Amino acid sequence: MVRSTINTYHNSFKGLSPQVWWLALITFVNRAGTMVLPFMSLYLTKDLHLTLSQVGWVMTSFGLGSLLGSWIGGKLSDTIGFYKVMVRSLFTTGILFISLQFIHSFEGFLIGIFLTMTVADMFRPAMFVSLKAYSKPENRTRSLTLIRLAINLGFSFGPFLGGLIIAFIGYSGLFWVDGITCILAILIMKLVLKEKQIQPIANPIEEIATAKVTSVYKDKPFWIFLVVVFLMGFMFLQLFTTMPLYYREIHDLSEVQIGLLMSLNGFVIFLFEMPLIHYIEQKSLNKLKIIAWSLLLFAVSFFILNTSLSILILISGMLFITFGEMLGFPFTNNFAMDRAPTGKEGRYLALYSMAFSFAHIFSAKVGMEMIDQFGFAVNWFFMGSLGIVAFGLMIWLKKSLI
Repeated sequence: MVRSTINTYHNSFKGLSPQVWWLALITFVNRAGTMVLPFMSLYLTKDLHLTLSQVGWVMTSFGLGSLLGSWIGGKLSDTIGFYKVMVRSLFTTGILFISLQFIHSFEGFLIGIFLTMTVADMFRPAMFVSLKAYSKPENRTRSLTLIRLAINLGFSFGPFLGGLIIAFIGYSGLFWVDGITCILAILIMKLVLKEKQIQPIANPIEEIATAKVTSVYKDKPFWIFLVVVFLMGFMFLQLFTTMPLYYREIHDLSEVQIGLLMSLNGFVIFLFEMPLIHYIEQKSLNKLKIIAWSLLLFAVSFFILNTSLSILILISGMLFITFGEMLGFPFTNNFAMDRAPTGKEGRYLALYSMAFSFAHIFSAKVGMEMIDQFGFAVNWFFMGSLGIVAFGLMIWLKKSLI
């Protein structure tokens, strides 16, 4: 039984190109230092003494920067190439993250986080495009899953180490580590990963399928899909904005305890996501149906928070949203990549990234205002209800593509 499990886990990684493995290592180094985001709302309320409404505006500025950066990153990936965008984005982001700790005013932080996220999220569409260059078409979902595995392994370390850094050094240490790891990721990238061009589609069947789409702006099913992605991101981002406040204010958890609980997300993904995706691909299960079920798991993760104040409910909620994330995110990204015609990958993947950026703009602000006016319970009910709406849209999309 144990040997069979190990073999299954091993086989799920077979066939991936060396470049994808290097990209995963670079992503891990970068994400292991991403400690600021899980503690952003705590930092803003505890150290900068901002109100919940002000924190909401900072997170909105965060999202606006992410939106602009995703759009610019997609356009540049189609013009100067994904590799140059990735390198320049990482280096500048490192400098900006280090600089953020020296800004102490509400207005200054609004501008600082906007500029930082504009540059930082130029990286996302470029990285997604790079997977189309470095991986074979049949391996793209697993290649993406490996990158997500690296992200979540880094995220497993990040919140826990971040909690320790806050306890012993203070919040300023988070900005130093985040900035330095961005720059370290570039050094590794320049050493081991060479620039590569995307090859034209060689499969005639795939070419016919994508030739039907003349413009991303006329691709109506893709726009339904983007609304689903927005709602998924809207719910998921509560994990990094309102959820840490809920853990501290309602359950009285320390930063270290919050870091441990949030690390559970990355640890579970590290253990189970790759074999799970491999199993789904082997069984040729319907990807859109899987995304739909993931949205129900998102909804349940919020609804159950209103059933009890037990720590077990917090763990259960984290597990539900984690499994929803494992089932949903890899296949939404895969859908966007497969839907994009050759030469327009940047545009499609930019819009995919921008859907998450729009979620950044509204998720934190809506969540913070709702908590401030009505309390956490109403916010969790609202987020769960959005999951049900997104589930319905996904079923509609599935039927429209038959």
